[in-house]
Amino acid sequence: MRFLLINHLQNARQSLRSNRMRSYLTMLGVTIGVASVTIILSLSSGAGKIVSDQVDALGGNITVIRPGSPQNAVTDLTHIKAQQSFSASSLTEYDLGVIKNIKHVAEVAPLVVMSGTIKADNVAPSDSLIVATTPELATISDLTVKTGQFLDTTINQDTVVIGPQLAVNVFGTDQAIGKSLTIHGKSFVVIGVLQRANNPINYNSVDFDNAAIINLQTGKQLGIGQPQIQQIDVRSDSIANLSQVIIDINKALLVSHAGENDFSVLSGTQIAQPTSQLFFAIAGATTAIASISLLVGGIGIMNIMLVNVAERTREIGIRKALGANNGDIAAQFMIESIAIGLGGGICGYIVGYLAAFGISTFLTFQPAINWQIAGIAAFISVIMGTVFGLYPAFRASRKDPIESLREYN
Repeated sequence: MRFLLINHLQNARQSLRSNRMRSYLTMLGVTIGVASVTIILSLSSGAGKIVSDQVDALGGNITVIRPGSPQNAVTDLTHIKAQQSFSASSLTEYDLGVIKNIKHVAEVAPLVVMSGTIKADNVAPSDSLIVATTPELATISDLTVKTGQFLDTTINQDTVVIGPQLAVNVFGTDQAIGKSLTIHGKSFVVIGVLQRANNPINYNSVDFDNAAIINLQTGKQLGIGQPQIQQIDVRSDSIANLSQVIIDINKALLVSHAGENDFSVLSGTQIAQPTSQLFFAIAGATTAIASISLLVGGIGIMNIMLVNVAERTREIGIRKALGANNGDIAAQFMIESIAIGLGGGICGYIVGYLAAFGISTFLTFQPAINWQIAGIAAFISVIMGTVFGLYPAFRASRKDPIESLREYN
C-alpha cells in the first residue's frame, strides 16, 4: 500500500512536470482565490489583535459596557447600522452612579461621541469627533497629554483637550494651549493637547488624534437634552477581581434597567468585536468575490484533468491489464488533482501574505500570522482539488481496458 502511494505521487509529479505551463496556468485560479482570502483574514485578524493587545497593555483589568443586548456575530453584522445610528442608547448617567458604587471598581468613564463643526483659525474637517467624558478616561485608556493637562473637575467646564492633528487642522500648529475654539457655536479654551498616537483603531472606536474631548456636563448642553452614552469604560482595582466586577455590573444594571437585558458587558477579546465584525463583514464580501475565482480555478482543474485522462487512455489500459483496479486508477488522478489544488493554495497563501504586508504599509497595523489562516488556505486547496477532481478520476477509473489499449498516442 505504501509503495503504491509513493508510485502514485511519483506519477503525479512526472505528469505535472511534463506539462509545466499548463499546470501553472491551472493553479492560477486557485492561487488568486486563496490569496484574496488570505489577505482579508490576515488583515482582519491583525485589526482585532491590535485592540486585544491594547487592552492587555492596560493591565487586562478593563471592561466596557455598550448599549444593546449581546447577540451573535451574524445578527450584529446585519443590524449594526440600526443599533448604532437609529436606536437610542440604553445607557444613562444613572448607570454611571450604579457602576461606581460596585465593589472593586476603581474608575469609570462614559463616552458620549458626537460630531459637529469645530472652528478656530481654520475650520476642522466635518468628520472631527467631539467626545464628552470625565477625567477618569485619561487613566483608564492611558491617554498621554503632550502639553497642558487633561480634564479636571476643579477647573472651568468650558475647557477642551484636543488631539494633535485636530490642533494642526484648526490652529496650524500643535502648540495650542490657551487658544480658543468653538464647538457647536460655544467657545472653549484649550487646556491640553494629546500625544500623537497614530492609531485610529482602539477599543473606544475613537481617533483621539482628531478628537476634541470636553466635560460630560458640557456635552449634555451641546447635545441638547439627555446625552447618548455610547460606551462606559470600567477599570477594576485588579485583574483578579475583574470577573467578579463583571458579574456585579450585570446584576446591578439588570436591576436598574427593570430586568431588561439591553446592554452588553464585554472584556478581553470581546472588546475588539466591533472592529473584528467590520473587517469580517468585509471578509465575507471579499470571500464571495474570491469564490468566483476559486470556481474558475476549480473548473480549470477539472478541465485539465479531463484532458489528462484523454491523453493517457492507453496508459490506463496498460495499468489495468497489469492488474490495477478502478480504485488504483481513480487514486492516481485524484492525487494529481489534489496536488494542483494544494500547489495553487501554497502559492496563494504566500502571495496573499506578501500583498497583505504591502497593504499594511498604508495602515496602522500589521497582518496577523497564525495557523488558522494557513489551515483555511490548505483546507480550501484540498477541497478544490478533491471536488473538481472527482469526476475526471471516476471517468478514468471506468474506462474499459480493451478499448483503452486500442488508443494510440
